Amino acid sequence: MSSPAPMRSQPVEPPALHDRAMDNLRFIRETMERASSFTAVPGRGMVVIGLTALAAAWLAARRNGFSGWLQVWIIEAAVALVISAVTISRKARAANESLVSRPARKFVLSLTPPWLAAALLTALLFRAKLPGSIPGMWLLLYGAGVVTGGAFSVRVVPVMGAVFMLLGTVALFVLPAASDWLMAAGFGGLHIVFGLIIARKYGG
Repeated sequence: MSSPAPMRSQPVEPPALHDRAMDNLRFIRETMERASSFTAVPGRGMVVIGLTALAAAWLAARRNGFSGWLQVWIIEAAVALVISAVTISRKARAANESLVSRPARKFVLSLTPPWLAAALLTALLFRAKLPGSIPGMWLLLYGAGVVTGGAFSVRVVPVMGAVFMLLGTVALFVLPAASDWLMAAGFGGLHIVFGLIIARKYGG
């Protein structure tokens, strides 16, 4: 009686050439995006900045006179710059990303001009005794800087800038009386929301 023929396993078909090509293209595209983008935008740092901005909004609303209000926000801007510098440096080191790379330089150079314009316009509007225009102008030009700088960063950054610009427009032309609330919503709330998104999707 002849023994049954051994069962042969079915040959495993290799992945389709199209699937492998798509995987390779996806890998190449992602590698190029990382190489051309500044990815050290600190999500957790933005959350901390948002929390300090909420505290600043609360304090500023309780100061007598515009000079006191302006002083609180100038101090907050300095605090935010320090937090940004420290957290960007930490995230860049953790990701082995150079802070003097071409994407980093483009990010900073695109971010800076609108912010310098905001500083100069602040002095001008203060001397012209037009303090009511300053909150909307800050939100608008801060957002413009984030949009232009964000063109060299992860995709969510310019989106955040566009929302800041929208709030600034509302503060200037629609609800100037609610500018303190919009400042809190922008520099506080938007930093927290988008900071959490960045920390979750891109780390740090």
